[in-house]
Amino acid sequence: MNLLFKSVIIVGLNSFMLMPFLVHADEASRNKEIAERFVKCDVNRDGKLTKEEAKGCMPRIYNNFSYIDSSNKGYVTVAEIQAIADSQW
Repeated sequence: MNLLFKSVIIVGLNSFMLMPFLVHADEASRNKEIAERFVKCDVNRDGKLTKEEAKGCMPRIYNNFSYIDSSNKGYVTVAEIQAIADSQW
């Protein structure tokens, strides 16, 4: 096996082994962004986002509100939004 071919295999395997760490970093940054936007949109600071609060501030949440709020509480939490985002990955 020539040196170039061995190098390509080693680099490829190393990249493959790092994938879980890269995915975790992406999830962490996405969850941080969700939390930051949630705080900005939660007008009354009760830790719950209503459909009305989401309307102008988080349009994707607004458009999918009934899906995220599957138990029809009338609000969603940051953890529920993050869980949906994580499951979409």
